[in-house]
Amino acid sequence: MVGDRYYLVDAGHGVMRRLRGAELGPNFATDLDGPLDALGGIFLTHLHSDHVVDLNNILTEGIYNGLQHVEKIPVYGPGNRGVLPPLFGEGPAPEPVAPGNPTPGTREMTDLLVQAFATDFNDRLFDNRKPAPDALWEAFDVPVPAQYLADPNGNPCPDMEPFTFFEDDRVRVSATLVDHAPVFPALAYRFDSDDGSIVFSGDTGPTPNLVKLARGADVLVHEVIDPAWPESLFSEPRTDAQEGLYQHLVQSHTLIEDLGPIAQEAGVETLVLSHMVPGNRPDSTWEGCGAGFDGRLVIGHDLDVIGVGDAA
Repeated sequence: MVGDRYYLVDAGHGVMRRLRGAELGPNFATDLDGPLDALGGIFLTHLHSDHVVDLNNILTEGIYNGLQHVEKIPVYGPGNRGVLPPLFGEGPAPEPVAPGNPTPGTREMTDLLVQAFATDFNDRLFDNRKPAPDALWEAFDVPVPAQYLADPNGNPCPDMEPFTFFEDDRVRVSATLVDHAPVFPALAYRFDSDDGSIVFSGDTGPTPNLVKLARGADVLVHEVIDPAWPESLFSEPRTDAQEGLYQHLVQSHTLIEDLGPIAQEAGVETLVLSHMVPGNRPDSTWEGCGAGFDGRLVIGHDLDVIGVGDAA
């Protein structure tokens, strides 16, 4: 949140309820429509369902029934993958879902959501004279430079410099590719404001791209996985298939012991844990994330408030 406006990173299950509970925006106490009048933009790190499943709730229950201060809410996220991911394991490949367009990106996905809920939109358009959805928000694919999109399966996280793609009167937003293979594109975001800077890792294994993006930031919000969990799922000795899935889990996420050194190398002041896998571990499990890090460690919980700059 910057001043009286906030920016939403990802839209997983329950996000509308949490937005209401956070009581965001200057008019929350008197705005019967909820907190969406203060929303300045939506930024999706990748298109796994646990990060986007409630996007429709934001657009329909939230923006479409509420008020807003910006002319159109921008919705940014990864573009079309362009090719199916590689087949895991042996055997014949399955028939893909929606073979005509099996890997839609953010812009296409948002357009398809509007199409899927056209009955709802048209009921409100004709009965309540609500504006059409395209007057309230617009979806965009984050413009990752083309040279880094050339090999989704062979090199999904090429070494690159961060790039800026969005700026308004409150924030400047930059992005980079991160390593959540076989997901592609998977993005991390940096928000720079007059108050300070915050970086969101998205889902990723360790990658130099994230360190470059987070260099010198006030806050790094980073995912983490407890390696004991996949080890308990696939105890040794593992079959080839089990070993493959185990390696996917530990390589496409960041282990507890790897996180402190990442934050230290980036030179951030505060490391905030989010997307902690599995979600039923006590806080004591995650205290090891601070090993090798000289800054402040925050084990994140829903509705926490973490200050930046003077607010810190």
